Amino acid sequence: MDNQIIFIRIADERDTKYVPEIIAETESSAIARGSGIAKRTVASVEQKILMGKAVVAVTSSGEWVGFSYLETWEQGRFVSNSGLIVSPKFRNSGVARSIKNRIFKLSRKLYPDSKIFSITSGSAIMRMNAKLGFLPVSFAEITHDEHFWEGCKGCVNYDILEKKKKCNCLCTAMLFDPEYFIEAQPLLYQHTEIYQEVSYS
Repeated sequence: MDNQIIFIRIADERDTKYVPEIIAETESSAIARGSGIAKRTVASVEQKILMGKAVVAVTSSGEWVGFSYLETWEQGRFVSNSGLIVSPKFRNSGVARSIKNRIFKLSRKLYPDSKIFSITSGSAIMRMNAKLGFLPVSFAEITHDEHFWEGCKGCVNYDILEKKKKCNCLCTAMLFDPEYFIEAQPLLYQHTEIYQEVSYS
């Protein structure tokens, strides 16, 4: 058995080598689920990493485990948490939840007054969001920035979004509004989090 530790941390320049794998797995996962997802380019994902707006999970031996990133809209009024993906080998272990928590904490640290939103068709992501204080909302309550919706053009369901005039789609919008959310305890911000020791054959 190969015992390894998974590190979940803010991504940096050394993690750009994982970008092709991140993009390929994101697209193949969407195809396998039969659901839509906005396509990302190598340049756009690398930019998120270099700007300190992404979280990566890697093993102690340097194997890529998972990824997520954040983006700001309307001059920081809104922040989106997007692109959560985990390598098939490491799924169903709880690591996706840890990455989701970490990107949320990073968003709150960098933009404490911003509304954080996520749109997804996955029930697992919806449950993770709910535990962090996100609530389901209409598309009218998230960003109206056209650049955000441009990113949906690569999704297989974009025609549905167009027909609905961007009022709704197959995805569910969820929003965390700091103005109405009372935190039970302060969030802890660490540069690196050790997820757990895991064994894989």
